[in-house]
Amino acid sequence: MAINRSFFFDHVRLYLFDGKLKQSQVQGLDAILDYWGNKMEACDDRWLAYALATAHHETDRSMQPIKEYGSTAYFMRMYDCSGGRPLVAKNLGNTHPGDGAKYYGRGYVQLTGRRNYTDWSKRLDHDLVGNPDLALDPAIATRILFEGMRQGTFTGRKFADYFNPQKEDWLNARRIINWIDKANLIEGYGKRYYGGISYTT
Repeated sequence: MAINRSFFFDHVRLYLFDGKLKQSQVQGLDAILDYWGNKMEACDDRWLAYALATAHHETDRSMQPIKEYGSTAYFMRMYDCSGGRPLVAKNLGNTHPGDGAKYYGRGYVQLTGRRNYTDWSKRLDHDLVGNPDLALDPAIATRILFEGMRQGTFTGRKFADYFNPQKEDWLNARRIINWIDKANLIEGYGKRYYGGISYTT
């Protein structure tokens, strides 16, 4: 059964977008709902709500795949093996000089690091290592959002660890993406999105 999109958009417009949605936000939300309806409709609706909440936060409410905010110098300092956080760079797989400025965050989940771009190149059969901006393609970004969170590719944690018939943990679900960073904020978004998911006509 399809989600009642009229109800959904009325709800999120009021409770998540201050009463107004741009066309680009509607298009982004539709793309996420389309993927869910085509690929994951039989799954737990809380997964959809938390994926929407994640995209809401990571794209700064644009609901479009975006590049991480920052300069080349910032990315080199934060993510490069020659920068100020060599252990972070190592954990991200950024072992080549310049990786920090190349493999910064992109997409709906802010995919970061050579390791993640290499992993998703194999999963998608697209060369994200050679062309990391492919992570900004809406179809690719949507697949990374859902399949990464379902399979636990980012941190080893996945949807089913936090939302299943015995468990509902909106706070710690943030560990799927980025441990506990901004967890309270995204918990609130997730619950509000969940309130907009209805199948009644």
